[in-house]
Amino acid sequence: MRARSRLAPWPGKRHSTTPSLDGILAVARSHHPDADTALIQHAHDEAAVWHAGQTRRSGDPLLTHCLAVAAIVADIGMPPAVICAAVLHDIADTPCPPGRVAEHFGQEVADLISAVRTAKLDAIPLSALNFEGARPPALKPAREEAVLAIRLADRLHNMRTIAFVAPTRRYLVARETLDLIAPLARAAGLTDVSRELHDLSSAVLQPAPAAFAVTTRILAMLTLLLPAPKRARWREEWHAELAVHPTSRTRTRFALRVLLSTPRLSWTLRRPICQEQR
Repeated sequence: MRARSRLAPWPGKRHSTTPSLDGILAVARSHHPDADTALIQHAHDEAAVWHAGQTRRSGDPLLTHCLAVAAIVADIGMPPAVICAAVLHDIADTPCPPGRVAEHFGQEVADLISAVRTAKLDAIPLSALNFEGARPPALKPAREEAVLAIRLADRLHNMRTIAFVAPTRRYLVARETLDLIAPLARAAGLTDVSRELHDLSSAVLQPAPAAFAVTTRILAMLTLLLPAPKRARWREEWHAELAVHPTSRTRTRFALRVLLSTPRLSWTLRRPICQEQR
């Protein structure tokens, strides 16, 4: 199974769109023309029910994460059953009754979801992986390949949205990604995944020193326009967002957007205080 040379677009800034179910189905059919993709549709509908009301730290519905992971897994070339498991990989964190996944999607999908949650990536033997080699679409990937594909896709989307994670946790995730996850993806033959994981984690751990420091000082000065109790929160949020921008140009654009929006933000944050003082 040859991994595609192009994954979902590079996320130098936060994605404003979520992969669509139709897009995922189209990619799955392009890799597996004779496969039945109805299972993916069913998985989407099931995930939408059980993840209803759940949100990510960004405020986005959790279902958007499920679709993003499934889109990456589909792009790698995994068959519908693996894409189905990708859509449902977080369903254990919902009130979904035990055994429902096996009943509706088969024991194979249920076991794969369980393995994704428990597998230790550093214990996966590279000899069991064959992402680089071409294979007939009808030949199922090894269990280790399917697990790794979903885990890598999950980490990749989490890295794309890491700006919304607390700074300490963000550093630990980026460190693990750079030291373990990105090299594993490269060794498995998923060079595009590895490259993006490397770039995203490096942006968190080693931002461009000079330009980054200047932009950081500008953002720190802008927080002085905000009410004192709100400054620490917005300083942390702005710096977190700044850290995931890969180039000085995108960091500068972000700083300009903050500069233009800060006066209105300051007015909005102060308005309740003014009303209470009346």
